[in-house]
Amino acid sequence: MTLERPSWVDFRAVKQAVSLEAVLRHYQIPGLRRRGDGLQGPCPIHRGERSDSFRVHLSRNVFHCFACQAQGNVLDFVAALEQCSIREAALRLQQCFGVAAPADPVGLSAADGERGKRQLVRKKEGYNAPLRFALTGVQHAHAYLARRGIDTATAAEFGVGFYAGPGLLRGRIVIPIRNAGGQIVAYAGRALDGALPRYKLPAGFRKAWELFNLPRAVATGSQTVILVEGYFDCMRVHQAGFPWVAALMGSSLSEMQQSILVCHFEQVVLMLDGDAAGRAANQAIAARLSGQCSLCVIRVPDGAQPDQLPDSAIRRLLPAPDEIAFATAPIPHNRL
Repeated sequence: MTLERPSWVDFRAVKQAVSLEAVLRHYQIPGLRRRGDGLQGPCPIHRGERSDSFRVHLSRNVFHCFACQAQGNVLDFVAALEQCSIREAALRLQQCFGVAAPADPVGLSAADGERGKRQLVRKKEGYNAPLRFALTGVQHAHAYLARRGIDTATAAEFGVGFYAGPGLLRGRIVIPIRNAGGQIVAYAGRALDGALPRYKLPAGFRKAWELFNLPRAVATGSQTVILVEGYFDCMRVHQAGFPWVAALMGSSLSEMQQSILVCHFEQVVLMLDGDAAGRAANQAIAARLSGQCSLCVIRVPDGAQPDQLPDSAIRRLLPAPDEIAFATAPIPHNRL
């Protein structure tokens, strides 16, 4: 039956009034199991065979699928499930759950529908396709890695090493980048001799859609994640005994990375570089995550970055998750 639809929709009101848990009950989604403050089970969007790829964080009202990379809020879920625009999803929820329609189109226009469609297209396009190959002959024991403090065991675990084979990354240190489902979506190639660019990445790859080392961090079962800037920062923190670490591959946090973080973790420890850019990024990211998760900012020594610190110094800065004092509001540049 087709319901009569109101002319306008208040996206914010719908998101605040309708929970993902209620929507999942409405659609009678099967196979979901409780996991702490969330739900876990097979993905109802792509209907894959994996029984644990779909995760819902109930208190934050967000979801993420490791397999198909669908993620977002309650509007994104309905839009993906129903294959409709964000606006259409909001209208359906507004009617089904009795959310009052706005009395007048304040801040809204006919263009909202088109923006919603474009947002949905971006959501669908917002993933890096898995590679159909894997580099072979990668040498995990290499002098450059030793100089950066990466031991052979860590290099082998991350698949990092010198590549002498053919192609774009020949003669560079290659670093596989995996999506949330553990599939390789790109290789970063680090120059050894000061050549530019310092890092080579494949054309079309979007760093903003991934968090480096996310699958390992999630697999630890920790509700805390340590967030650093670079690949080598991540490997050194992991090597120091903190496997619940992920890297931004830069100093900014994208909307997609933010959604992934708050879906999978309850606490975020920011451990960005000790330069001016890192200090500013700590503040900006803490402000964005405020109210969505608990936060702690670790002050790396001035002018340093985590991969330049000895393991003992990293351990002094990073106590166990249950020993860290977290805050839920933006915090200054000091360790709490």
